[in-house]
Amino acid sequence: MLLALAMVCVFFIGYLSQTTGLCMVRGVKQAKAGSPFFLTAIVSSGAFAWVLMASSHYLVGIEPGSGFYPSIYAFIGGLLFGLGAAANGGCGVSTVSRFARGELPMLMTIFGWVVAWLALEPFIPQAISPEPIHLGWSLRYGVLALLSFIVLCCLFFVRSERRKLWLSILGIGLLGGLVFLYEPHWTPSGLLRSMSLSMWHSDDAKWPESSRFVLVAILILGMFVAAKLTKSFLLRGMRFGRGAKHFAAGCLMGIGAVMAKGGNDTQLLVAMPSLSLNGFVAVASMVVGIYVGLLVIERQ
Repeated sequence: MLLALAMVCVFFIGYLSQTTGLCMVRGVKQAKAGSPFFLTAIVSSGAFAWVLMASSHYLVGIEPGSGFYPSIYAFIGGLLFGLGAAANGGCGVSTVSRFARGELPMLMTIFGWVVAWLALEPFIPQAISPEPIHLGWSLRYGVLALLSFIVLCCLFFVRSERRKLWLSILGIGLLGGLVFLYEPHWTPSGLLRSMSLSMWHSDDAKWPESSRFVLVAILILGMFVAAKLTKSFLLRGMRFGRGAKHFAAGCLMGIGAVMAKGGNDTQLLVAMPSLSLNGFVAVASMVVGIYVGLLVIERQ
């Protein structure tokens, strides 16, 4: 039953990600041009996911993550991820969205992620893992409730069309919280991490369960259906030079994700709703990295 619910939720996450144009690079571009609304909506996408994640212990026996204190590795990793996303022209979520729209060069970006995860993950010692935050439940959920209330209040001060877009993006986070009830590591970057660890250590026990592949496939299906319905699907070929560029960008994003303990999808939809300060730092540095990357590209 939970698997069926997770599959439905993931489909609509893909659909909404495609129709809203969810992309941190796009958000930073608009903020750089003087309109920070879209970036604000993306950063707050997981504002209500914590409610369902907190319920997981009582519903299915999954203990929500405790969150982590920020580390220098999250900051550096976020910067590298942001620089790679700027070169790629899209973050982790939008890379998958663009692939679902028929942009074949995004396959090279994804391949770059895998190579980076495989090459670097085993060399990141456990000692650099961020220190867990031990907060009382009342304090943790009090802070999260306050942040959610602030987001809710902000919705009343935006125009109706922007409110609809923001609610759609918040819906992605809420659906992500529902998927968390079935699989806490459901995001694409989480799947890549598990695959790389299994391949490096030749440990079949670490290989992701088939249901995780199914969830990511359905995520892409939701994006594909949205692209077809909005008539944005267009199969685009791949030249060697462009493919090499996206592969390099993907490697940079993958390295950053390893250091930050997850790509922007994991940070926005899992880490931040768990009140992980490490996730907040990673997302902030991703934004800075994208901004710097865009400046470099403009001056070339």
